[in-house]
Amino acid sequence: MKSGIRRQVEEAREQWHLMGLYQRFEEVVALALTTVIAVVIVVAFANLLRNVFDLLVLGALDPLNHRTFQTIFGMIMTLLIALEFKHSILKVVARDESIIQVKTVVLIALLAVTRKFIILDIKETSAASVAALAGSVVALGAVYWLMRERDDRTGQTT
Repeated sequence: MKSGIRRQVEEAREQWHLMGLYQRFEEVVALALTTVIAVVIVVAFANLLRNVFDLLVLGALDPLNHRTFQTIFGMIMTLLIALEFKHSILKVVARDESIIQVKTVVLIALLAVTRKFIILDIKETSAASVAALAGSVVALGAVYWLMRERDDRTGQTT
């Protein structure tokens, strides 16, 4: 079984002569972005592994320690956000979708705000900032829910 990217590149090559100039441009940019994001994900994952290993060797890996928890889970959330972003671009490359879907962008934004909550140092953050982040989560969650409801009514799947 061929890897996803290799299969998609071969499919794009087969359909290349059917594409217009802009579709070709979009395909090349999407493949380049996918490659760049994949490299960023690998480097971030290696950094996460190195940090966890260092914390284990130093004996400082205490999940109950607030700072350690924030650092490790902040890095994990960053990886999840990058993976979701890469997945949305791969959908474009695979021709499942012609443009990045708004629902996916809202989901990525929701993940980013959630990450911010995880790494937030509540002692150093104003109440107004926490309220603004909470409002962002509620607004993004409502938009995402409304979009899912619309898709459920129309029978669309993403």
